[in-house]
Amino acid sequence: MTDPFPIWVIVADYGMGVIMWTLIGRAAMNVFLAEDSNFFFMRFFVRSTNPLLHLFGPVTPSFLIAPMVPLFVAWFFYLVRFYVMPWLLGYDVMGMLSFPLEGDIAAAIYRMGK
Repeated sequence: MTDPFPIWVIVADYGMGVIMWTLIGRAAMNVFLAEDSNFFFMRFFVRSTNPLLHLFGPVTPSFLIAPMVPLFVAWFFYLVRFYVMPWLLGYDVMGMLSFPLEGDIAAAIYRMGK
């Protein structure tokens, strides 16, 4: 099966997808653990996403509570993946499962079920 996307699209989408899901993971872990927790997953999420949160600090509204800030930043990556990437490729609409990262994960799960 040949992939309909050029390699730069796959690499860019995988990178942005990993960043987006890491930010979502941090927000989800923050429901159960404090940011300064010693749990290794939480330390990973905090260390890997703090530079992004700092970078997006100027566009982050001050009224957001701290646990929501990673979701706000993840939303920017979602917008780029859902709207900007298809626009750059000349598509009108790509579709929700057309994200290469999530599409590959869904295909792998489907193959495991067979």
